[in-house]
Amino acid sequence: MRLPGRRHFIRLAGGALAAACAAPRLLRAAHASTSTPTSADGLWPNRPLRLLVVYPPGGVSDGMARVLAEPLAQSLGVPVLIENRPGAGGSLGMDALSRSAPDGHTLAFSAISPLTLHPLIARVSYDPLRAVVPVASVMRTPVLVVGTPAFTGRGFGELIAQARREPGAVRWATSGVATIGHMVLAQVRMQSRTGITHIPYQGGGPQVNDALSGQFEVLSTNVAAQQLQYIEGGRLQALAVGARTRIEALPAVPTLAELGFEKANRDSLFGFFAPARTPAAVVQRLNAEINRVLAGDTVRARLREAYNLPAGGSTEDFAREIAADRRRNRELVAGDRSQFD
Repeated sequence: MRLPGRRHFIRLAGGALAAACAAPRLLRAAHASTSTPTSADGLWPNRPLRLLVVYPPGGVSDGMARVLAEPLAQSLGVPVLIENRPGAGGSLGMDALSRSAPDGHTLAFSAISPLTLHPLIARVSYDPLRAVVPVASVMRTPVLVVGTPAFTGRGFGELIAQARREPGAVRWATSGVATIGHMVLAQVRMQSRTGITHIPYQGGGPQVNDALSGQFEVLSTNVAAQQLQYIEGGRLQALAVGARTRIEALPAVPTLAELGFEKANRDSLFGFFAPARTPAAVVQRLNAEINRVLAGDTVRARLREAYNLPAGGSTEDFAREIAADRRRNRELVAGDRSQFD
């Protein structure tokens, strides 16, 4: 099976009530300031923008942030400088954003999980409802569940059977605690009543080499061209995808919903964020420019090459997505808190 465009992308990458209140709070914060595009130190932008990527270099999110940075810089007329701030499932980078000056010159590119999942299961030093504001959603990334050389079975059913037969023996790696891959694992463990062992990493890139050498049996990660190349070459075995439909590159691989794990059938929503109290006019200008970049044929083609679905829309739309995801996650964590210990 030939995977169109993968080499091009690889080069480029080199309480329920509280949740229900999340969207209004985020929206109020995003619209609480001025009506003209100015920052605390004058007309905006008046110097390079700093873009905090909350994951390590080399992963799919880091690659897409770099793809987006160039046309965004051209649109705004100032450089956009990438700074990787990985750790704690993206929470360290989100904390750094929350401590940045709210002048529109510092943004973060992140999945929404540091706002909607991590604060529900661990102490964080920022307020997930008030410390940052959503700017624009960018992409939905399917989750890929693969078997490594350490897994000797075939298919997802045999994985579950082994986990039941040998409690604790199956090791499942994710890109960190409170990430979407961890969420998928938790749902699978709860529904199947198995004792699968969680192996958390500090981001998506470093775990791939360990997967190839069989340091654990299973990996859940965002779909990327590199992983698909390893599947095509027989070095990894595709077991399932978390997506609304099967993905074009792996038409024979079922979704988790098809396998009976509907609640585990999750994808990752990524977007741009700004510190709270960033002037509303700056947030709206950024939203417009990011949506304009996303609408470009080149960027949309590169998103598709990386098996991401373009998102986009208003800040209000993004805030509602964040509130809904937090509500779902709160229900999951309340159902069995031990899955996240």
